[in-house]
Amino acid sequence: MSKLQKTKRILTALLPLFRPSWWKKNWQRVAWRFSLAILAFFICFRFIPVPFSAYMVQQKIGHLLQLDFSYSIKYDWVSLDEISPNMQLAVIAAEDQKFPYHWGFDFEAIQKAFKFNEKSRRTRGASTISQQTAKNLVLWHGQSWFRKGLEVPTTALMEIFWSKERILEVYLNIAEFGNGIFGVEAASRYYFKKSAKNLTQSEAALLAAVLPNPIIYKVNKPSALVRKKQSWIMGQMNGLGLNYLKENVDLP
Repeated sequence: MSKLQKTKRILTALLPLFRPSWWKKNWQRVAWRFSLAILAFFICFRFIPVPFSAYMVQQKIGHLLQLDFSYSIKYDWVSLDEISPNMQLAVIAAEDQKFPYHWGFDFEAIQKAFKFNEKSRRTRGASTISQQTAKNLVLWHGQSWFRKGLEVPTTALMEIFWSKERILEVYLNIAEFGNGIFGVEAASRYYFKKSAKNLTQSEAALLAAVLPNPIIYKVNKPSALVRKKQSWIMGQMNGLGLNYLKENVDLP
C-alpha cells in the first residue's frame, strides 16, 4: 500500500469526526472517555513531577508548523518547598486571592467579568489559578465555548483529587514567563541568574506581573504598565503577609 493510499484511508476514517451528526450521536461516549482519561491523569500525577504540559506541546508544534526550528523550551521542575514563599504569595496576590477558599471557580469574579465585558470593548477574564492550571496542563489556549466547557469538569476533577498545595506547585512549574520559558525555576535562572528559592519580593512580583501575557509583557524589559502592576502586587503581598500561606493554604 502506497503512502498516498494510507493517507486517504486515515482521512476517510477521521472524516466522521468533522460531521455534526457524529458528535450529536456520540458526544456522551466522548465526554465519558474524556472524563476517565482526565481522572486517570490527575490520579497518576497527584505526587510525581509533570514532565510537560499540553500548552508546551501546543507551542512547540505551532512553531514547527511555522518552520521555526530554533524555538526551544526551558523547563525545570522543582517542588514547592524549593520555590520562594515570595513567589507563591505573588501569584496568589496577582491572580487569585480567593484561591484558598474556592473549589476551582470564583463565581463573584465571573459575574463581574460578564457585566464588564457587556459594557466594554476590552475583555476581562475571571479564571482562577485552578482553571489556569487545568487549561495549561491538559487543554489548549483559546476563547471557544467548547474549550471553556471542557475546562469546567477538568478543573472540578483537579480540585477533588489534588490539594491546593499541589495545584499551586504545578501552576508555578508550568506557567509561561516568556517565549519558551516555562516554570518559575527556569524563569528565575534565565532572568535573575538564581534559583526560584531565592527570589526576592520585588523579583517575584515582577514575574507575576507579566503572567497575563508574557509574550507582550517582558520581565527583562518591563514597561511602565508592568512596573505599575509590580508595585500593586507588592502592596497586595504586604497586605496579605507571608503567614497567609500557612494559615490559609497549609503551605510550607
